[in-house]
Amino acid sequence: MTIARILPPLLSGTLFGAGLALGGMTDPARVRGFLDLFGDWDPTLAFVMGGAVIVMAVAWMLQRGMERPIFATEFTIPTRRDITPQLVGGSALFGIGWGIGGLCPGPGVAALAIKPVSAAIFVVAMLGGMALMRMVEGGS
Repeated sequence: MTIARILPPLLSGTLFGAGLALGGMTDPARVRGFLDLFGDWDPTLAFVMGGAVIVMAVAWMLQRGMERPIFATEFTIPTRRDITPQLVGGSALFGIGWGIGGLCPGPGVAALAIKPVSAAIFVVAMLGGMALMRMVEGGS
């Protein structure tokens, strides 16, 4: 793999992780505070999500006017729109894990740089769950 192929995802991942850390999303207490609607509610996550939605809306508008991506030969945009039991079950498990752990995959990996021991426990459990799912689904 060449540096030209590795650099764009490395830079975008670093920027994403830095944004999560700057927004406080690597702090599980902050995420749980957002989910605590009837207690000490923390709206920070809503602002982080709102910022992400704005950035993504601009990206989708720019993509429509492009013939091909800058660093690839073609766009790979998902076409499936069906709702399956696996999608619903996986979404439910994701939400439950997010509520209990206070982290989801992106912030969990970003938290490795800030709180490596506690984040590593989450990341190892996440990777174990992903491996288990691959075994249950028959690999792919």
